[in-house]
Parts: sequence; structure tokens; C-alpha cells
Amino acid sequence: MVDTDETFVIVGGGLAGARAAETLRAEGFPGRVVLVGDEPDHPYERPPLSKGYLSGREARDGVFVHEPAWYARSGVELHLGRPATAVDRDRRTVRLADGTTLPYDRLLLATGAEPRRLDVPGTDLAGVHHLRRLGDADRLRGALAALGRDNGHLVVAGAGWIGLEVAAAARGYGAEVTVVEPEATPLHQAVGPELGQILTELHADHGVRFRFGTRLSEIVGQDGAVLAARTDDGDEHPAHAVLAAVGAVPRTELAEAAGLALADRAHGGGIAVDASLRTSDPYIHAAGDVAAAHHPLLGVRLRVEHWANALDGGPAAARAMLGRAVSYDRLPSFFSDQYDLGLEYSGWAPPGSYDQVVLRGDAGRRRFVAFWLKDRRVLAGMSVNVGEVTGPVQDLVRAGAAGAAVDTEALADPSVPLPSLLPGA
Repeated sequence: MVDTDETFVIVGGGLAGARAAETLRAEGFPGRVVLVGDEPDHPYERPPLSKGYLSGREARDGVFVHEPAWYARSGVELHLGRPATAVDRDRRTVRLADGTTLPYDRLLLATGAEPRRLDVPGTDLAGVHHLRRLGDADRLRGALAALGRDNGHLVVAGAGWIGLEVAAAARGYGAEVTVVEPEATPLHQAVGPELGQILTELHADHGVRFRFGTRLSEIVGQDGAVLAARTDDGDEHPAHAVLAAVGAVPRTELAEAAGLALADRAHGGGIAVDASLRTSDPYIHAAGDVAAAHHPLLGVRLRVEHWANALDGGPAAARAMLGRAVSYDRLPSFFSDQYDLGLEYSGWAPPGSYDQVVLRGDAGRRRFVAFWLKDRRVLAGMSVNVGEVTGPVQDLVRAGAAGAAVDTEALADPSVPLPSLLPGA
């Protein structure tokens, strides 16, 4: 039974934390809800930082999860711009950088992730960017606009989702773009070489230059500003700005110092949680980018860094904190916008896990659905400029996880409705 005198503390001012606070109130929690964020801004969503807001299509105010007045109206106490520095599990308190100590009856860690840093000379130069926070997007948006005006060059280290989306935004401003990527294709770990080649062609059609099989080895400067970027194959590329988009690492410092169990770093690290998003301490939960949850359907521990995981994981953790029965089995999913291409991916198909890729539609016109299969079981699917298929794709992935095989010829045929391929259809 929830007590009106109980205090639930949420550490993390992103989407997962804000949605958890919203859910606690929606579920009728009458106690104190405290949300701690180390940024001065109110909780916001991160996808616009590399998409609509960065490209100039969306206003800054559109990134926020709730209007500022919502928090006071909903009885959610905010501590913004004051990082949490320690968790005392014995006393059940959280200490903030300004000396404030917050007691908790239940604690949610939604501390997110932070960008990996380039370990090369020159990263301290003006014009070297990372993209994770709203302030990063503000600076990068201004830099891209200036590059476009001045016919400047952007070098992007990493052809993952952030790297590709920023490359697309930069070309929209008119900047010259070179992407440096150690793998043979973009998004090699996420979608494999088959789909990676299609994305290579998309960006090349828009003027992006790729340098595959190489890494940045040095950023060269003059008078403190970026002048060029060198790669480990000996080439030098003109650059007036550099974006480091080489992945992210979970922010586990609080959890580690508090003695909570962590997931294996070889599998993405993060705070180890069960299917109810509970940590090794029964009074502490974790959600969003930092949580490495055991997935009850897929049978593996996953740490997922995408928007949908924060959107759904925060509410799931909040319900579990309230004592509800929770089994967090949402499929990993993400979306991306690049030029006129819209992508929606659902499932889990890491390299080596699949033996076949099936395309349904017209890859030449970049209007199709791709499926990754193992023994004719659908592991994942991604729609490319095809709407209204995410539900059926996820149904097929769930059926595949349960052992159901599909007719691959019918799967590749756009005239065959996807729901008709489900068991019992």
C-alpha cells in the first residue's frame, strides 16, 4: 500500500525520468515526487537534437516533454542543474552537488548515457562537437548554419545514427561533409552490410563523402580552431568543424559507487535490472539508456539507447515502484529521418545472429521493408518510407521469438498482407 508520506526520487532529467514522474501521478501516487536533473533545462526529448531541431525545421520549445508549468501543477518537485553525487543505500538518501540531501522510499536511476570521446590529438580545439544535450545541439546548429554560409567542411567521425542524421542536417545547410567510419558500411552493427549499402548510396546522392575502413588519428588546428582532420590511412581532410559520433557509454557512476550490480561491459554495460526494471537493491529501479534489462521475450539482457525505450521504460519502472506487476517486454525499436527517408526498426538482430535478409518492396526507389531472419524466424524488421507496418512487423518478431517460421517468398511479396503470415492467420 502506497503511503502519502512516501517520497519517490527520480535521478535523471530526460524523457525516461519525466515520463516516470507523469506515470506516478497518473497512477494516483499521492506522495512526494522529486525529479533531479543535472542540466538547467526542463526534461526534453533527444531525437529532435539530431533531427528536426538541428535541421531548423522545429522550434526549440518543441523538444520539451512537458511545459514548465506542468511540474508545479502536478506536484513534481524539480532540482535542475544540480547533479546527484551519491546514493546512500543504508540511509536511503541521495546527495546533490549543492549539498542537498533527499530521502527516498523508492529511487529511480534514469541517468542516461554520454558520448564517447575521441582519443586523438586536437580534441580540445574550438569546433570539435559532441551531440547529446540541448546545449550541444544549440552550438552545433549554429556551426552548421555558418558552415553552409561559408562553404565550410564538416568531418563526422562515425557513421552511426547520430553521425548520419547530422550529416543529413549539415547537407541541408549546404555544408560539405566527409564521414569517417572504420566499418565497411554505415550502421554496420545495427543493420548489417545489406542495408548499410543502401544508406551509403542515399547519402552519396546528397553529396556526402565516405571514408570507410579508417579512423580519425588527429584533428589539426590553427590559432585554436579546427583546420583539418587526419585519418589513420595517411589522408588529410579539410575541416572547419568535427563531430565525434562514435557511440555512447551508460552513466553508471552513481550506481557503481553505491554498489549496485552492473551488466557486463562487453555487452553494453549499464545497470543490471530484472524484467521489472528493479536493480540488485529492491528499493532502486533503473530505466532508459542506463538500464540493462533482462528481456523476457528475447531471453537476453539488453541495453537500448533509443527514444522508445525511454518513452516506455520510464512508465514501466514507475508502475513497478508502485508495487504493480511489471514484465517489461517492449521490443527494441527506433526511428530515423535522413533527407526524405523515414526509417522504423523493431526487433533485435545483431551481427552474426541472422542468416538471411529479405526485402519486401522496391529497394531501388527506397520504399521497402527489410526483415532479418534466422532459420526463417523473423528477428527484426525495418520499414523504409513505408507506413502503417510497425504493428505487423512487431507481431512477426514476437512470433519469431516464440519459434514460428515464415514463408520467405510470401514475406517478400508486397501483395501478401503481413498479418496473414502470422501463426493461425
